[in-house]
Amino acid sequence: MKVRILPEVLDYLDELVITLYEKEYFGFKESSKKYVKELFLNIKTTLPIRLHKPAPKYFERYGKDLYYASFKKSNRTIWYAFFTKHRQDEEIIYLVRYVSNNHVTGQFLNSD
Repeated sequence: MKVRILPEVLDYLDELVITLYEKEYFGFKESSKKYVKELFLNIKTTLPIRLHKPAPKYFERYGKDLYYASFKKSNRTIWYAFFTKHRQDEEIIYLVRYVSNNHVTGQFLNSD
């Protein structure tokens, strides 16, 4: 099993570091970087073993046959990785197409 992440998602995560710092969710830019890096590594290393659900039709703009998995980062914030699965040779590839959190997209998902 392999996890790949679209360049657009990587760009979003880079921008997220700045956004979290500028909106003062973190007092130091290094803390913001650490938070996003941990989120990235969590997605990259645990996505294949996480429970996942089919994504609602609302998310089809990011691809067909999407699934999503949850990544709880605090009592208030849950991140979601939206992905497709396909087989390449004998390996299953998880392609992350979109990342968001409960504050932005939670209303479009069934409660976890």
